[in-house]
Amino acid sequence: MIGPTSQNIDLGDCVIHCLESGNSAGTPVVLLHGMKFQAATWQELGTLDLLASLGLSVLAIDMPGYGQSPACECEPAEVLHRLVAQRGLERVVVIGPSMGGRIALEFGMRHPEQLAGLILVGAVGVMENRDGLAGITVPTLIVWGAADQVSPLAHCDILCDEIEHATKEIFPDAPHPCYLAQPDRWHASLRTYFTNLAA
Repeated sequence: MIGPTSQNIDLGDCVIHCLESGNSAGTPVVLLHGMKFQAATWQELGTLDLLASLGLSVLAIDMPGYGQSPACECEPAEVLHRLVAQRGLERVVVIGPSMGGRIALEFGMRHPEQLAGLILVGAVGVMENRDGLAGITVPTLIVWGAADQVSPLAHCDILCDEIEHATKEIFPDAPHPCYLAQPDRWHASLRTYFTNLAA
């Protein structure tokens, strides 16, 4: 196990900062972030170390205009598409909370061939992307805080209904960033998801 290491990835008209950790031969996992957070949030929370300990190849990225990535004109889902292609990855598991959930959904709908799995946490943009949800067919974990005041709990049910292989987990009394409020439960959920994915 190595990392995390910090690096910048040149995508042509975008430069993306990321933190990389884990086993380079393991299943690739891309961590996105919410509007108020960045790649470093996953390191501080211990999620990077947890995923690396499971033998995964982990990449936590700062989206353009966040963290250490300068802003660029490229659409977020296209940034993710270019990143996966530039790294020579065939299929990735994408973890997206809140704003990152919208990006993950749009990436998965536009580039299903690059998606191996999906974990959404209090995702926003559900209604705007509802028509394309049935096109997502990979194992999907949907995590929500029961006290989420940003993204309605009803959107969790919509995702579960529309995505074929979706399961949900509701964190009791947790706010919108439920993974920050209940990190032990969050990490247990990740461990279960990736154990089942590898089975």
